[in-house]
Amino acid sequence: MSKTERVPWGIKMTLIDTIKQLPTSAGIYQYFDKDGHLLYIGKAKNLIKRVKSYFSFTPTLSAKPKLSVRIIKMINQTVSMNYMVVNSEHDALILENSLIKQLNPKYNILLRDDKTYPYIYIDNSKQYPRFKITRKIIQSSNIKYYGPYSVGARDILNSIYEICKLVQKKGSLKSKKLCLYYQIDKCLGPCELEVSHVRYQKELDLAKQLIQNKKTLIGKLQDKMAFYAENMRFEEAGELRDRIDRITKSEIKSEIDFATDENYDIFVIQNIQNRAVVLRIFMRNGKIISSSHDYIQLNEGYDESELYQRALMEFYKNEKPPIIAPILVASQFHGLDVVQEHLTTVFEKKAQIKVPLRGNKKHLIDLAILNAKELLSKDKTGDNRQILLEIKELLELERFPSRVEIFDNSHMSGVATVGAMAVYENGKFDKKSYRTYHLEAKDEYSQMRETLIRRVESFSKNYPPDLWILDGGATLLNLALEILESNGIFLDVIAISKEKIDAKAHRAKGKANDILHTKNDIFKLKNSDKRLQLVQNLRDEAHRCAINFHKKTKLKLDQESKLLTLKGISAAKIVKLLNHYGTFEALKKLSVEEISSVLNKKDAQMIKNVYK
Repeated sequence: MSKTERVPWGIKMTLIDTIKQLPTSAGIYQYFDKDGHLLYIGKAKNLIKRVKSYFSFTPTLSAKPKLSVRIIKMINQTVSMNYMVVNSEHDALILENSLIKQLNPKYNILLRDDKTYPYIYIDNSKQYPRFKITRKIIQSSNIKYYGPYSVGARDILNSIYEICKLVQKKGSLKSKKLCLYYQIDKCLGPCELEVSHVRYQKELDLAKQLIQNKKTLIGKLQDKMAFYAENMRFEEAGELRDRIDRITKSEIKSEIDFATDENYDIFVIQNIQNRAVVLRIFMRNGKIISSSHDYIQLNEGYDESELYQRALMEFYKNEKPPIIAPILVASQFHGLDVVQEHLTTVFEKKAQIKVPLRGNKKHLIDLAILNAKELLSKDKTGDNRQILLEIKELLELERFPSRVEIFDNSHMSGVATVGAMAVYENGKFDKKSYRTYHLEAKDEYSQMRETLIRRVESFSKNYPPDLWILDGGATLLNLALEILESNGIFLDVIAISKEKIDAKAHRAKGKANDILHTKNDIFKLKNSDKRLQLVQNLRDEAHRCAINFHKKTKLKLDQESKLLTLKGISAAKIVKLLNHYGTFEALKKLSVEEISSVLNKKDAQMIKNVYK
């Protein structure tokens, strides 16, 4: 049930009026500034009690002086609010988390951890079991999981199959014939030979030992690497060297000795100035098997409780993990009980979030804190961090642009129209996050509109960045701002365009300079300015991405066109079809009658025969 401000005509409801009418129910609340930009989303077990805790009401409405600097700054900017009533504090937590990810409020901390961590597993119900990788639970009581692994899962699996004589491929047993793996002594050959389960189990036991003991695994790989090097097989030795490096990358060495085979997920958070790190360590069977970390830019101050909530909500999401372990954290945080309640629902069993004060578990926390501090001291996010800070100050951005998305479109006379999004985060391009789009729009304005709308629609799954950069001028900048505002999202947007010379913006007219556009101003920087050079570099990467995707799309279209041309369909008719239906993929799904609405029935039947 949602509640927004509804007041009679002629009456302006003030912030204090809204606060006074708040219910005692659980829900979420949203604060807005004078421009209608969303500042903050919070949850509450009791809305009126929670919201009132921010304000002093006499002599005028103002922030309570005992609040943090961050919250006081936020309250001083707040001029209006909305709220939404839900059934419980747990429901409020889920709704709050979802809205923060989609809307990216200025004063909330957004932890962009959209990774899922792989597990190695084995299905013991099989006659000759194999090890595989999964990121989800497999419904079987015979499954044994190992993990999670932040990095190196595939390298560990490949190493197991190189060292142990197991069935190498899923389809090997079906062939009933010995293959190359048997010939090179990497498989016992149960597909054709009589291999006892006792003999095969010895190989399985060795594999399990290597999975659970990285030191032993790495030792065997190093022996193999030395053998390759001695026999002048340097390329294979180099591949093993790189594999060893990846397997050891997430290792945190510990002298802590657990007498029992205990499992723990450990989360600690440390911060310095405007930077924080979330470190996760995974202990399985009394041994630390992997770790991962994320740096967070603190644009508006540090809130440890909110960071712990975000870290736990984002890591576990709403999916039951294959291995459920007690969770250790470094300190009590506000909202621990409701997060624990939420995880109990996700895990389908009682979740445990503990703050150890003594013993081996406290030593684990101390070890994690030590490593988190080390990560902060070695935080090298690239030489461009200072330049990004200067860009923020010059362009008056609301946030430090830790994560930037850059957009460009490409086409050739309206054919093979595509959009591309490059991503720049923590001083480097994040190519795994790049996105490309097939577009239907014909003009550049509509193409950018289509690209940006599709990106906004994905914010619930892939979180908003701190900054958008568009390849274009003020018109496209205003388009982006309109799209974001209509969806209730605020993030910084800038555009970069060529200076127009004789009403033309191309390099042939002398050396046309690039111009930076913001919603309030334009900036003509010297070509030697490092701030401009960085933005140009980002723009060029998006352009390269768009061009490459356009070329691939055009090649595929040409191949499809050639196929139809060979069947007697002229190029003009193909263009007519594409103009009407957009893509060959759409064309393949049409009936003869639908194609006949554009071409004659004979051609329609021919096209349908091609795509049977």
